[in-house]
Amino acid sequence: MRGDEAAVARSARYAALWTSLVVLALSVYLWITFDPAQAGFQFVEAVPWLAGLDVEYRMGVDGISLFLVILTVFLTPIAILSSWSITRRVREFMIAFLLLETMTVGMFCALDFVVFYIFFEAVLIPMYLIIGVWGGERRIYAAVKFFVFTLAGSLFMLLAVVWLWRHDGSTNIVTLLHTPIPPGVQMWIFLAFLASFGVKAAVWPLHTWLPDAYGEAPLPGTIMLAAVLSKMGAYGFIRFAVPMLPQASAAAEPLMFTLGVVAVIYVSFVALAQTDMKRMIAYSSVAHMGVIIIGIFTFTVEGIEGALFQMLSHGIVIAALFVCTGILLARGETTTLSRLGGIAERMPVYAAALMLFSLANMGLPGTSGFIGEILVIVGAMKVNFWVSLLGGAGMVLGAAYMLVLLRAVLFDRHSRPELAGLKDLRPAEYAMLAPLAIAVLWLGVYPSSFTHIFDAPIGALVQAHVAALKPHGAGGFDFTPGDLLVERSHNGYYHLGDLDGEGVVRVVFFEVEGEDLELAVR
Repeated sequence: MRGDEAAVARSARYAALWTSLVVLALSVYLWITFDPAQAGFQFVEAVPWLAGLDVEYRMGVDGISLFLVILTVFLTPIAILSSWSITRRVREFMIAFLLLETMTVGMFCALDFVVFYIFFEAVLIPMYLIIGVWGGERRIYAAVKFFVFTLAGSLFMLLAVVWLWRHDGSTNIVTLLHTPIPPGVQMWIFLAFLASFGVKAAVWPLHTWLPDAYGEAPLPGTIMLAAVLSKMGAYGFIRFAVPMLPQASAAAEPLMFTLGVVAVIYVSFVALAQTDMKRMIAYSSVAHMGVIIIGIFTFTVEGIEGALFQMLSHGIVIAALFVCTGILLARGETTTLSRLGGIAERMPVYAAALMLFSLANMGLPGTSGFIGEILVIVGAMKVNFWVSLLGGAGMVLGAAYMLVLLRAVLFDRHSRPELAGLKDLRPAEYAMLAPLAIAVLWLGVYPSSFTHIFDAPIGALVQAHVAALKPHGAGGFDFTPGDLLVERSHNGYYHLGDLDGEGVVRVVFFEVEGEDLELAVR
């Protein structure tokens, strides 16, 4: 690399790193000032955009989306640090990477369905470039496969968005979440969401793009793909499918449980059969997404909280495992398990880090992986014993393939002379792994510091879903004392409050006045 090119590359790296750190600081401020007692959206900003279609550039966060934003901006600086080994077209890479962060955060914050869809699709462009330009030998094949799969799935969501706009005359997500959709139409919309969100979440059998994309993407791209972009699909199920389509999502529960259980059991066996460290971790990611799908479709507070917690934990742990893989590759090592071994003697700090993150991936108590999985199993136990049993079996299989990985990488002995010269972690690698290790232990030891943020919106989501499935007469739903009732809060959004009094309260109808929903109770 010539001197001028080296200077440009160095400037681009540090500019991207400092930009991502500023965004992280702003997001932490958002977290500190967030009011966890409110179930509705906060920090809402709206700018008219397409007035003729009643589309606004509307942004905001609630307890569900806040931590996915935090996850994104927390991992971005780590991913940028991992990109120091990239020496070709560094400036363009950093631009693409910051665009990827921007699109992802925009998607999690979007409160208009058209804006959500635009960000949901726009993420494909920088990720396609990251894989296709800076990926491995089969990067073109992997990039095209990733792009075609995700784009094809998203076209079904576009049809659903158009139908919702024609039906309601609005794409405001808050309005849509409180507007009843005819049960006969719900299943078609749910299937459209499944095609779109299922591909993004790598739900079995829509996951076949994942091993190639993870395997061929450069390390920073793999981190964002596995840790963040796969959560976009799961977020879509929580944000739209469950609250907007209660009858359809309830009817699809057996299907989603089946897909989740197959992912947990079958894909775990596939992971066990892998001979490459990177591909084994990639398949373990699919198995963990199966746990998340099971948790979401329990429609219980424990299950959905467990799914969201698992999304956070999995994002951090899978990023750390891929960083550990990248550290070996940076030393000129292979990721073929049969050619590794004895790393623990030569790189003890690295070995300790890999062991910590592997134990978290197994769901060991005291680590972040345990909390999410146990909450999902408890939630599943409430609705289907066999699903919870099979989900628990998946934890055992997860321990099996991670122990195989640890033995092969750290403890098997090989006489390869190049292994003798391996050096332990460098300062930049400490900077990547230390925050991830702290996060894994923090989530595992003090989970309530995170769960209290999304207690209110998930409680509201579950109660609204239960209420929507109750038998109701023409024009209303019945609530009994002790149920939670949707009411308007002072900020113009909706929360759930305790219902006092005796007898049955009937919510007769919803009225739409301007952009606000009024709830009539008689």
